[in-house]
Amino acid sequence: MATESPPGELGAKAPGFTLPATDGRMYTLDDVRGPKGLVVVFMCNHCPYVQAALPRIVRDAKDLSQLGIGTVGINPNDSVAYPEDSFERMVELAAEWQLPFPYLHDESQQVARAYAAVCTPDFYGFDAGLSLRYRGRLDASRKDPIPDARRDLFEAMKQIAQTGTGPETQPPTLGCSIKWKMT
Repeated sequence: MATESPPGELGAKAPGFTLPATDGRMYTLDDVRGPKGLVVVFMCNHCPYVQAALPRIVRDAKDLSQLGIGTVGINPNDSVAYPEDSFERMVELAAEWQLPFPYLHDESQQVARAYAAVCTPDFYGFDAGLSLRYRGRLDASRKDPIPDARRDLFEAMKQIAQTGTGPETQPPTLGCSIKWKMT
């Protein structure tokens, strides 16, 4: 089911975490931040929206790193119900795409809940002090990439790195709903 991200609570501090990554390490919030900011992407393997956006997510993560902005991907999906989102498959995806950022597994789903994430992909842009300045889309593409679409996330993070503030207009992300565990 397609889900749209709600507006972010701008100024909110990034919740901390310690999660395992596909490279075998454990990462904390401080490990993944850049000197000018951080992009947190809630993503997974099976979602067609993530699959379509992955080339542009990789491109933007590489370009943002040149601006001093870190990126981290976090998979919160229930991998029992969705085996494509298992840690083993995450390792395969990270290797196949040579992800230029840590891809973390939020098996307990506590991190996704702390961020109030609702869909994959779901993008959060934080400034150098880890205050939320952007919660919006990568670009106007959905499942089908739009050639030469404005790079909303990249431009927002570039502005945040330069000024400490995000854009006034923050179009929501559209993606698959997070696959929450049944409790």
